[in-house]
Amino acid sequence: MKYKVIQWATGHVGMPALQGIINRDYLELVGLMVSDPGKVGVDAGRLVGGPDVGILATSDREQILAMEADVVCYTAASDFRPQECLSDMCDILRSGKNLVTSSMVTLVNPYEFIPDVAAMIESACQEGGSSFLCAGIDPGFAPDALPIMLSAMSDNIQTIRQQTIWGYDSYDQPETLEMFMGFGKPIGSDVPLLTPGAISMTWGPSARMIAEALGVELDEVRQRHEQAPAPETFEIPTGTIEKGMAAGLRFEVIGVVNGEERIVLEHVARLREDVAPDWPQGNGPGTYRITVEGSPNFRCELDFGLNGEDHNIGAMKAAAMCCVNAIPRLVSSEPGFKRWLDFSSIAGRGALS
Repeated sequence: MKYKVIQWATGHVGMPALQGIINRDYLELVGLMVSDPGKVGVDAGRLVGGPDVGILATSDREQILAMEADVVCYTAASDFRPQECLSDMCDILRSGKNLVTSSMVTLVNPYEFIPDVAAMIESACQEGGSSFLCAGIDPGFAPDALPIMLSAMSDNIQTIRQQTIWGYDSYDQPETLEMFMGFGKPIGSDVPLLTPGAISMTWGPSARMIAEALGVELDEVRQRHEQAPAPETFEIPTGTIEKGMAAGLRFEVIGVVNGEERIVLEHVARLREDVAPDWPQGNGPGTYRITVEGSPNFRCELDFGLNGEDHNIGAMKAAAMCCVNAIPRLVSSEPGFKRWLDFSSIAGRGALS
């Protein structure tokens, strides 16, 4: 069976998603939505550096919504336009098309944090007879699916910690780095990610998904963060980081069970290797690490940036492929809101108590 797919957006995640769709013989690209006027009318194959495939990019939203397709792979940027993205998603679902996305990552498991939005998406699914999945890599596979799968090896879990230890110097999204995360700004600047509750709203859904898979109730989800200054003025591809400005960010989202911190999602983000050297270190420029203390004790490390590939490009490709490779499962599922947990077959339920 071939699944008819529309790719919506061609940014850092959208381009590898488009390439992945074209590469798979069980997927048929039938539409391409772009926002860049320079891409309108260009063949999708040419946009990814290959031969023409007969599908021309369009910026006509209504044309895309009216197309017949099994699924839309939606990868539009959402940090500064969540309401617009949500409107797109609901319209897509109401049109009868399934939707897999890496955007609005709170939607990996939104019931506790934004239940009204979850209800809105579920309503759109039921109206259109369609299904929704927010996949991606982080949140997504790294702090969601991977810890849940690894928990299947456990008899007893005392703590489970997922760490993202990452160099952001080559992350080619200057608005996200500065305006959203606060890099290059004075320590303590008011930016969206560091407003009270924002970190737990973004990664808390992942902690709650792990807890649900393990069969435990969380008392609460806590967060804490700290920043580190640049030791000197230095350059990154997106600009200059002045001495003393924010060049490192470390935060934790903690799931509390019976008063104890049992599920921890930690991010360590640096713009240069020597920033905050006392913070946890990865094996290279990009490491996802899961450590389980219990019986047995074990650690799993997923390293990006091997063999000269840029780790940020690799992670964006991974985010794209988590969406593309989920298409058959999503299309064959019953209508409604879906999560990684709904497609995970085995977890260590009862191991954490």
